[in-house]
Amino acid sequence: MSRTVFCRKYQSEQEGLARPPFPGPKGQDIYENVSKQAWQEWLHEQTMLINEKHLNVMDPEAKRFLDEQRDRFLNNENYEKAEGYVPPAHDANK
Repeated sequence: MSRTVFCRKYQSEQEGLARPPFPGPKGQDIYENVSKQAWQEWLHEQTMLINEKHLNVMDPEAKRFLDEQRDRFLNNENYEKAEGYVPPAHDANK
């Protein structure tokens, strides 16, 4: 049986992550308070930010930016979105 957490993004009990996404207190906090769904959505947003803004993830400034945006996203605060992204239109004929 998968573990559940009270997800701070969705404010409901949801399936939790199998393990902390990275070491340290912040990874443990995410493990205990963020759902698997919210984390997967963040990874998608993070990828778009990295690609659209041409971020070098080895650059400390880029890492700080992504950390801040992650915290905002997971806390339901305004976060910076990829400027050029347009979500695909839903085709009702499919």
